[in-house]
Amino acid sequence: MFQNIYIIKNGRSIDVANGGEFSCAAFVSSVLVMSDNLIKSSHATVKRTLEDMQESGWYKIKKPREGAVIVWPPWEKSDHWHIGFYVGKNKSISNDGLGTKTPQKHPITYGKFARKIDSIWWNNRLGKK
Repeated sequence: MFQNIYIIKNGRSIDVANGGEFSCAAFVSSVLVMSDNLIKSSHATVKRTLEDMQESGWYKIKKPREGAVIVWPPWEKSDHWHIGFYVGKNKSISNDGLGTKTPQKHPITYGKFARKIDSIWWNNRLGKK
């Protein structure tokens, strides 16, 4: 469902998600739209997903809670920001762009990659902080 996002550029159809490699924002934003419209629409980029989240009442928190949205900055082998959900017990779910190219559960820091968290986001519609 989240592996392909086609746009028309210069008259050609291009998959900007590259078969699921860059689908994290599509996954998160689509789930948020399908979950009682926690944002306005689905997006192909982390930047636009975060803008929509802020417009929809999401705000930063310091510690993860189940259901929170996690944002990771680019890591050394990429220039792409990453986004996913915190599911509890130091685990997250996000699109695995390097492996299966589908949403997968993983350590909040990606285990061996030790990816730092940039921000954690919450919306009071998920429950009080």
